[in-house]
Amino acid sequence: MKIHIYVIDKKGKKELYDPLIEHYIKSAKQWADVEVHEIFTKEIARAHEVSAEVARRSYTQAYENYLKNGYNVALDPAAKEVDSPTFAKLFKDRGVVNLFIGGAYGFERGFIDKCDTAVSFGKITLSHKLIKVVLAEQVFRGLSILHNHPYHK
Repeated sequence: MKIHIYVIDKKGKKELYDPLIEHYIKSAKQWADVEVHEIFTKEIARAHEVSAEVARRSYTQAYENYLKNGYNVALDPAAKEVDSPTFAKLFKDRGVVNLFIGGAYGFERGFIDKCDTAVSFGKITLSHKLIKVVLAEQVFRGLSILHNHPYHK
């Protein structure tokens, strides 16, 4: 199984949370190959200076090419909230799962409609740096649930 985490974020220097993300990715390796892809284009940088609507459109354009292969899941605070066992079911019997974290202004409705589903981890707002950690942990937890590993208990 292959799991891709896509996030609108600048690539670059090591961040405070990187060791945690790497820990969960390494822990999940026994069941899945998990990769984090940070995507930030010049168009996104310019769009942030124009408006929220233009920024959301730039996120869609940056992500569209990654929707072609696999089961696509948007993380959207307006979607239905899921608990860990429900989140785990997103991985069951899938070859490739693509998880998309929106930019600072969220997603266009059209992007969410192109995904197979959308889920929410709650109504609170988390920074991109922190949601990457939470998502990496939930990926490992979900895989643990599916494989009856004791971590999830």
